[in-house]
Amino acid sequence: MTNITIAWMALPFFLGFVIYLLPKLDRFLALGVALLSLNYALAIFSTQSLLNIQLLDNFGVTLTIDQLSAFFIVTNAIVTTAVIIYTWSSEKTAFFYMQVVILHGSVNSAFICADFISLYVALEVISIAAFLLITYPRTDRSIWVGLRYLFISNTAMLFYLVGAVLVYKAHNSFSFAGLRGSPPEAVALIFLGLLVKGGIFVSGFWLPLTHSESQSQVSAMLSGVVVKSGVFPLVRCALLLEEIDPIVRIFGVTTALLGVGYAIVEKDTKRTLAFSTISQLGFIMAAPEVGGFYALTHGLVKSALFLISGILPSRNFQELRDKPLNNSMWIALAIASFSISGFPLLSGFGAKILTSKNLLPWQVVAMNVATVGTTIVFAKFIFLPHQKSEEKGKATSGFWWAMVILLGGLIVANAVYYQAYSLNNILKPLITISIGWLAYILIFRKLILKFPRGVEKFDHLIGVMSLMLIIIFWMVQI
Repeated sequence: MTNITIAWMALPFFLGFVIYLLPKLDRFLALGVALLSLNYALAIFSTQSLLNIQLLDNFGVTLTIDQLSAFFIVTNAIVTTAVIIYTWSSEKTAFFYMQVVILHGSVNSAFICADFISLYVALEVISIAAFLLITYPRTDRSIWVGLRYLFISNTAMLFYLVGAVLVYKAHNSFSFAGLRGSPPEAVALIFLGLLVKGGIFVSGFWLPLTHSESQSQVSAMLSGVVVKSGVFPLVRCALLLEEIDPIVRIFGVTTALLGVGYAIVEKDTKRTLAFSTISQLGFIMAAPEVGGFYALTHGLVKSALFLISGILPSRNFQELRDKPLNNSMWIALAIASFSISGFPLLSGFGAKILTSKNLLPWQVVAMNVATVGTTIVFAKFIFLPHQKSEEKGKATSGFWWAMVILLGGLIVANAVYYQAYSLNNILKPLITISIGWLAYILIFRKLILKFPRGVEKFDHLIGVMSLMLIIIFWMVQI
C-alpha cells in the first residue's frame, strides 16, 4: 500500500505536464486522475486501515492516511470530477486542465501530511495552482483578484514557516505532535497561517471577493476543496492533541456565526455562497471528530451551488425574484439548499445530526443559532420563483452530468450515518428549518441591511493578521 500511495500522490504532477504536451488528451487524463483518487479513497474506507509513511528518518516528515484523510480525498475526487465534466464541452485549453490536475494532486497531498514542512510545500503548490486558475481569463479584474489571493496566502505562509521552524527547534521534528511542548509563539504562528489559508473567522475575509469573482468552476474548486486544505491540519491537530482541541472548537463556533451573519444580509448570490463557505468551515471545526463527513457534504453542496450560480440569469437576488427560474434549474438549486439546511434524505441531514451529537455543552446554543441562520441563508435560494420553461438557457449537458454526480453524491452519502434516521433526529431539523423559513419570510426577506466591505480591502486583510496573531497567542497561553 505504501508504494501505491507514493505513486498515487506523484501521478497528478506527472500527468499534469503530460497534459500540456498532449493537449488532445487533456480532458481524459484529468478525469482519469480524479477517478483514480476516488478509487484510492474508497479503498481506504473498505480496508479501514491506518497507514503511516515516514519519508525522512530524523525530521518527523510523515504521511498519515486514515478515515479522516479518506473523507477529504473523496471530496476532492468527486468535486474535481464534476468540474472536469462541467467544462468538458467548453473551450478551456490544456493549460486549464493541467492546473486543475496539479491543484487536485497538491490538495490530496495536504490531506495526508502529518508534519508541518511537507504540509508547507503542499500549501504553497496549492496557492500557485489556484492563482493560475483564478487568473485564467486574463482580464484585469481576474489578475488583480488572483494577485490579491497570492499575496495574502504567501504572507500567511511566511508566518506559518517561522512557526514550523520553531517547532523543529524545540523537538528536532516537524511532526504535528511537536505542537505539544513548543513555544506559544510557534503554535500561534502556525495557527495564523492555517486560519488564513482556510478562510476562517476574520482571517477569511479574503474569501468572498476571491470566490465570487472567479469563474464558476474555479469557485467550485476553491470552496469545495481548496479552503479545506487549511482546515484539515487544524482538525488533525485537534484530534491528536487535547490541548489544541478547545482552540479549534472556539474558532469553529465563532467562524460559523460570523460567516452566517454576513451571508444572511448579502444580496449577491456568489458572495452569499462565499460567506456561507466561511460559516460551514466553522461547522467542520466545531466537532473535529466528525469533521471529515461534514467536509464531504459541504464540498458536494457548495460545488453544486457555485456551478449553478454561474448560469443563473443574474447574481442579484432582487433581480432573480423578478425572473422566474426554469423548474429543472430550481430543483437542482433546491436539492443542494435542502441538504445544507439539514433536510432528511440528503447527507447534510446526517452530517448536522452527527455534528450536533459531538458538540460540547458550551457550543450547543451558538451552533443551533448558526444552524437556524444557515436555513435563513438558503431560504433565499429555495423561495426564488420558478416556472416551466422550454428555454434551455446556458445549461449544457456537462452541467447536468455534474449535477448528477454532486447531488447524487448527497443521496449516496446518507449511508455514512444511516443511524441518524430516528423520529427525534428527524423532527429537530424540520423544526429548525421551519423556524428559519418563517424568519426569512417575516423578517429577513424585506430587511435592508448592508455590512461595510472595508474589512475586505487588501491592506486591512494584512493588518488583521497581526491582530489575529495576538489573539491566538493569548489563547495558547491561557
